[in-house]
Amino acid sequence: MPVARICLTVLFASLAITVPSAIRADDGDGKLRIIAFGAHPDDCEFKMGGTAVMWAQQGHHVKMVSVTNGDIGHWRMAGGPLARRRTAEVHEAARRIGTTAEVLDIHDGELLPTLENRKTITRLIRNWKADIVIAHRPNDYHPDHRYTGVLVQDSAYMVAVPFFCPDTPPLERNPVFMYYSDGFQKPNPFTPDVVVSIDDVFEKKMDAVDALVSQVYEGGALGSEATLRQRKADNPIARRELATESWSRRQGRIADKYRGALIDWYGEQAGKQVKHAEAFEVCEYGRQPNREELKKLFPFFD
Repeated sequence: MPVARICLTVLFASLAITVPSAIRADDGDGKLRIIAFGAHPDDCEFKMGGTAVMWAQQGHHVKMVSVTNGDIGHWRMAGGPLARRRTAEVHEAARRIGTTAEVLDIHDGELLPTLENRKTITRLIRNWKADIVIAHRPNDYHPDHRYTGVLVQDSAYMVAVPFFCPDTPPLERNPVFMYYSDGFQKPNPFTPDVVVSIDDVFEKKMDAVDALVSQVYEGGALGSEATLRQRKADNPIARRELATESWSRRQGRIADKYRGALIDWYGEQAGKQVKHAEAFEVCEYGRQPNREELKKLFPFFD
């Protein structure tokens, strides 16, 4: 494994690329521009894949950035081969749901909130001309998740400062920064500002989840031979069915937990019927949207 990790600098010259797209960040087509940061190649897809599908279906532009390359996120392989594999997985997921993907050349488990990384995140947000920026909260079980949240928070002011990263034009308007949902309670629990029904696109989200074979069907860093058998990793049809059942429960727990918010956004009758949901909290850094602006940023409730 040490040799494979040493080789990553060379190997990743071809990996930190985006999925080909006819849309450029400077098209100025009036559509929303959303950029999401996940610590690893799977976090964005897991946390907001359904909402991303809905944005994409309306012609809005969604980019999912994996801040580390995931090169230790498997129990049986690591280094350059795993990084290449996981990069290919998120690119395939993006192809399936109509979004854009990028993987940064930072080792899994080694992300730190450095000035260099802050500049990288700031440039990505600026280059995408983001209206919405989404990331982990900075209180999380995984250090990469925490520091992804910290780096995005640290960029929330700097994206509009002209002489920070002067090589990249600053944004004229600060984006709305938001968090994915999580279950952590200390020092403060997640409090949703927007809860989105993904019932109509649940199977489409599963298309993206299904592409992340190393994580979903092989168990990622904490898997084993037993995981392969339990998840029927060698049978594409059976494993998809098992994953769909598992993810239906997972998204269902979010819907049940935030049922009151769903009723608030969709009305009592529709809100009570939602089976699968994703939830987001507005960060207190960045632009502070009112309810009407949130409806424009999440144009799904009418």
